[in-house]
Amino acid sequence: MRRPAVSTFNSTLPLARFRSLSTVPIPLPVSQSSPNPQKHLFQCNQRILQLGNLGRIEEARHVFDSMSQRDTVSWNSMITAYIQNNNIRDAKLLFNAFEYKNVRTWTIMLSGYAKAGLIEEAKTVFQSMPERNVVTWNAMLAGYVQNGDIKSARNLFDEMPEKNISSWNSIITGYSRSGLMREARELFDRIGERNCVSWMVMVSGYVEISQYREGWHIFVMMMNSGLMPDQATLVVGLSAIMGLNNLDLIGILRNISMKLGYEGDVVVGTAILNAYMRSGSLDNAAKFFEAMPGKSVATRTTMMAAYMQKGRIDDARHIFDEIENPNVVTWNAMIGGYAQNGMLEEAKAIFLQMPVRNAASWAAMIAGFVQNGNCKEGLKLFSELHRTGMVPSHSTFTSALFACANIGDVEIGKQIHSLTIKTRCHSNPFVGNGLISMYAKCNNIGDFSQVFSTMNVRDRVSWSSLLSGLSENNMLNDAWNIFEKMPMRDVVSWTAIISAYVPAGQAERALKLFLDMLSAGVRPKNITLTSLLSACANLGVTSLENSFMDCLYGFHVFEEMLDRDLVTWNAVLAGCAHNGLGEEATKIFKQMEEAGVLPNEISFLNVLGACSHAGLVNEGWDYFISMTQDYGMLPSIYHYTCMVDLLGRAGKLSEAEALIQNMP
Repeated sequence: MRRPAVSTFNSTLPLARFRSLSTVPIPLPVSQSSPNPQKHLFQCNQRILQLGNLGRIEEARHVFDSMSQRDTVSWNSMITAYIQNNNIRDAKLLFNAFEYKNVRTWTIMLSGYAKAGLIEEAKTVFQSMPERNVVTWNAMLAGYVQNGDIKSARNLFDEMPEKNISSWNSIITGYSRSGLMREARELFDRIGERNCVSWMVMVSGYVEISQYREGWHIFVMMMNSGLMPDQATLVVGLSAIMGLNNLDLIGILRNISMKLGYEGDVVVGTAILNAYMRSGSLDNAAKFFEAMPGKSVATRTTMMAAYMQKGRIDDARHIFDEIENPNVVTWNAMIGGYAQNGMLEEAKAIFLQMPVRNAASWAAMIAGFVQNGNCKEGLKLFSELHRTGMVPSHSTFTSALFACANIGDVEIGKQIHSLTIKTRCHSNPFVGNGLISMYAKCNNIGDFSQVFSTMNVRDRVSWSSLLSGLSENNMLNDAWNIFEKMPMRDVVSWTAIISAYVPAGQAERALKLFLDMLSAGVRPKNITLTSLLSACANLGVTSLENSFMDCLYGFHVFEEMLDRDLVTWNAVLAGCAHNGLGEEATKIFKQMEEAGVLPNEISFLNVLGACSHAGLVNEGWDYFISMTQDYGMLPSIYHYTCMVDLLGRAGKLSEAEALIQNMP
């Protein structure tokens, strides 16, 4: 069949089966009788796109229906408008009604399915295409990446007859989002010519898994290559520095941004402000804020939130009062700040004073109640929100589900679940993850498994939530099966499966998994270390604990951790104590003090125990005396017992007896 000229597509024939979706056509001022019909056609196509971008989909459809002539661009524009507004059903109907699809038409539909999480439908479109170009291949590749199917993404990437920089960036993004930075780096090193996106994906990938030094190293490599960072890359570079807590590097990147002309850029300026705040230097942040040439409401809101985070309520309130016309984001930040500091009455007062509330306002107030342990009040406010007719945001649903999990109210949880389905929010991965966690905490195994099986989009949190739920309900075999099926594993999923084997008495298996995690290049979080060390100690598995300590130092895990808290330090000290590593324990204790982490009673108990097992009498006395003299702690009966044991083991019986006489 010979195709008609593009500009002469009959506007009525292709829509014969589609008329039910149309409204009464609205005539346009310029019609086919216009002296310049091509110009009219162009204007209509542009109008469809503009209305689609604005979310005015019915008006866009009116324009489309009113056109006496349509070309392929007209159809593609209307299909795009539907997809942009999450109307995949009508996009599909229009796509099927169009007889003269070109490669762009097919690609638009493919991308629409992928965006909606309908990856099988996207794959069907891809396989049905009469012809493909590199854009089509990239769209399918991006679909797999967006839906977390890195295995299919890699297979498709390897099959691609032609690759461009977007292809490479897409597959690297897939590995990066999955936390598989070793594979991402391997592909990154093979790219012939990199752009800012390539570098940005690598930096953000390392930042995501807390490998901030490597992220900063990649950023420096980009600068040395001669490629200057754009706005987005500068912001990602700053996120790497945030994890390093290095004020000098913040200053360097600040100077670079000024030289590149971003001195007055609100986005970069706000990122620098955040970097100072995340590094704990509120004073530097305040100085930078005062020196900023133009302070937008967003910048003021950021500084206000920083003061709130540090508990400087009056300073935050001063900035808030200075803003002439605070927007809803600023009001919401005040609610969140007060709630964060446990000042729920003040938060509620701000909430009630707001001239206009949006979904985020309700979300902030509900989250404030829930995070402060007032779950019933949070659920009460959620009920009020529902009565207003406003659709709760995804984060609001998540907070409400968290409240149900905390108080174990599965019945209200089920009602909220029904509401998520009614409002079509259940397909959101955050809401889905909240549902899984809620049912798991309430021991409704069948329900949380069903939620997972019906999720269109599953991210790492979805898999980890299911894994944690199975682990918490002692379903070890099911947990292992899920772990093996996971397309992407991060530190959360590794920790969940390791923690599942520990209470089951399978410490050997837990240690083997810990070694596998390290070999895979995944660095543990605090909870991973503490759960394993505590388990080995509680189970009395000294040989295993010794092996664990060996691999901990052999892989340089502990010294590379940037977020070591008191619990982590104490866990490692306990490991040293149980294995008689007295010298190592004293070094760890000194490092903890130098890191600015104040020891507590447990810290001293652990280091005294280590000294006892290693026979370090003088060091033991030093720590025992330091408790009171340096830290103002009174030794408990347990500390005295440790010292008596230390002296007894060393044959200092008279000293041990004297200490017993002075015990409280």
